Amino acid sequence: MTELFQDPALVLLLLFVIPLALRVPIAICLGLSASIVAWMYDMGIDMLPYNFFAGVAKVPLLAIPFFILAGFIMERAGIAARIVTLVETIVGDMTGGLAIATVAVATFWGAVSGSGPATVAALGLILIPAMVKSGYDKPFAAANVSVTSGLAIVIPPSIAFIVYGGIADASVPALFAAGIIPGLLVAGCLMICVYLISKKHGYRGLPRSVPVWKAFKDAFWGVMTPVVILGGIYGGIFTPTEAAAVAIFYGLFVGVFIYRTFNSFEILLEVLVESVKATAVIMFVVTCAGLFAWVASTVGLVEKGAEFLLALSDNPWVLLALINIILLLAGMLLDAISIYYVLLPFLLPLIRHFGWDVVWFGVMMTVNLAIGQITPPVAVNLYVGAQISGLTIEEITPAVIPLLIAAVLALVLIIYVPWFSTFLPALWGL
Repeated sequence: MTELFQDPALVLLLLFVIPLALRVPIAICLGLSASIVAWMYDMGIDMLPYNFFAGVAKVPLLAIPFFILAGFIMERAGIAARIVTLVETIVGDMTGGLAIATVAVATFWGAVSGSGPATVAALGLILIPAMVKSGYDKPFAAANVSVTSGLAIVIPPSIAFIVYGGIADASVPALFAAGIIPGLLVAGCLMICVYLISKKHGYRGLPRSVPVWKAFKDAFWGVMTPVVILGGIYGGIFTPTEAAAVAIFYGLFVGVFIYRTFNSFEILLEVLVESVKATAVIMFVVTCAGLFAWVASTVGLVEKGAEFLLALSDNPWVLLALINIILLLAGMLLDAISIYYVLLPFLLPLIRHFGWDVVWFGVMMTVNLAIGQITPPVAVNLYVGAQISGLTIEEITPAVIPLLIAAVLALVLIIYVPWFSTFLPALWGL
């Protein structure tokens, strides 16, 4: 027993894993284990407040609360509803029209929200009832919205890319550019999947109630949202953090002056309260995870973990497959931000050892974690979809499996064909 306490890295690991297995919240597991080890091994307990603050006091992380607030504002402004109407009008009553429209809208909304659960909440209230009314199976409707909304952390702007860039010291604009083609690739695979399912069951879309040009005119200001955000970033007009702030004011402008949905102070207050709640949860995890990462690095847990992985195989492709299996399993248990802070420090030495492109690795890791958000037992997106649809996770899960297979096939292409991730950053000199 005494020998056990002589290795602070092992003690830190046990203090983290045991409470986690007992279903203690992840932020508490991270912060408490780090604090206890820092106190037990005299690492400077007075450094904890500094590292706790330093973990969140970073300019790039300012984009997280800004994008969260922007997502809430644009949803309440009526942009989501108008985008849904536009895409539904374009696909019309073709086979699988509403299911394909759901994938397209979720892909688009990922360029507005940046958060998977937020996208499920924004789109599920509109699309799940519409699909059920059109004859779609309710579990399939809920699964389709929940799974495709996972794209939100791949399509830029992405909160996940902001966190990854901060930890890995990678260019956030380059990560945003790198996520475009892989995000569209995943969306394409999901569209093929939902089309085949719809063809088998005879699911269709809705007949066009208005001309396409009229729907586009009504949704124009919403369609311009990603153009303003991403165009400003890649045009060198503003940084990703500044783009998040611009998105807030753009959403307010559309809601107040164009669609006139923000017609009372109470609505704005509700949006602010909801965004503060969502931001507080994420930032608490970020601060505790940063504290854990500092202690883990100090006691040598990061180096030992990297050495252990290298000892399993020195073949980069074998190790890459192993890493992705670990990430998929982690995604079933933890949220994406926690995984970045817990596992990425172990993986960075491997990235340098094999000379892997840090931007490509970030895209691969993010797509993997997006799949984790739809994989039980801790499937964040599915829980939101279940709550909206009134179904249980068990009822939705069978309908998720075909979509999950399609997403994994896209992930395999992203892993073994790095061009999908590296082409646009190289083209734009990022």
